Amino acid sequence: MLADVLSATVPTIVPAAVAVIAVDGEVVAAEAAGELVRYTDPDGTLAPVRPPARRDSVFDLASISKLFTTSVILSLVAEGRLDLDAPVATWLPAFYADRPHITLRHLLTHTAGLQPTHRVDHVSPAARMDTILATPITSPVGGPYLYTDVGMVTVGRIAEIAGAAPLDELVRARVTEPLGLTDTAYRRLPFREDTSPLPPSGDAGPSRDPLASTGQGHAPADVSRIAKTECHRAIGEVHDETAHSLGGVAGHAGVFSTADDVLRYGEALRLGHLPLTDEMTRDHDVKNAPFRHGLGVRIGDPAVVGPLTDAFGHSGFTGTSLLVDRARRLTVVLLTNAVHPVRGRPGIRELRHAVAAEALQIVFRP
Repeated sequence: MLADVLSATVPTIVPAAVAVIAVDGEVVAAEAAGELVRYTDPDGTLAPVRPPARRDSVFDLASISKLFTTSVILSLVAEGRLDLDAPVATWLPAFYADRPHITLRHLLTHTAGLQPTHRVDHVSPAARMDTILATPITSPVGGPYLYTDVGMVTVGRIAEIAGAAPLDELVRARVTEPLGLTDTAYRRLPFREDTSPLPPSGDAGPSRDPLASTGQGHAPADVSRIAKTECHRAIGEVHDETAHSLGGVAGHAGVFSTADDVLRYGEALRLGHLPLTDEMTRDHDVKNAPFRHGLGVRIGDPAVVGPLTDAFGHSGFTGTSLLVDRARRLTVVLLTNAVHPVRGRPGIRELRHAVAAEALQIVFRP
């Protein structure tokens, strides 16, 4: 049973976990276990107040955010504002004019030759995005596969230019609001500066998401539903260093959500309720990838899928994962704060596999 899977891993592998499994869009299993804030320091000192994880608890999705960015991009492609195979220099000439062979499709399949990360916390806030966009190529364009947050930050910036609005507003207007994801949003930090040179378009008005920041750029005071990550991060601040440096909003990380909201997003992908979903989830034949790859999504990632070998989705460094298996009509969500109180704890791969295996058993259970 799903409850047994989670209870066997809390708190030794993860302090808190929420898992939801749906077949044909109907939730058939949902469990929460553990505590959202368990420790006060990296040494594991127990917190005096340890709120329990609940089904509506909010987690830092980490790299699952890449899927939301991809959905925004594909909505812009569907409208003719972007072209997957046009040079990135079309939108970022100051940074890509000298590498005109790199396309948006290369960025979304991690074949642009960009290095995995580029720390910019030492750079002034106003120069951080430009510093990332200027990241040089370190391997051949077109492959082999090289997973890169830099590429997805770049994708997010292209979305802002083509969509004429900040990325968090685009995600709200084009993904979360149409799907009714009321608990899903970026959480801006005080020093976030909008980088879009154009005023917001009519499809992205002021943010109304309860998790979004106030007009002053601060997250709302109530963080009681949010799972804590590493001890050096305040509750509700994005864990990823680059996303944090960019003020909490970036193409590769920064979205916070609940398991039920992520499930609804996964169902939208399964059923094709978002633009160009088939193009997003088909195999793009990426060279030397350890799994098949779509646009922004992984297909059959062995670190996550367990027995659901044809499932697509993504995982997140904080201990999150979304799997969609169209053939079995399954959508599987696991949200944890595996990086609390420190990163690098073993066992999250096995937990992901166990949840996927439980989902498969549910399909065949009488």
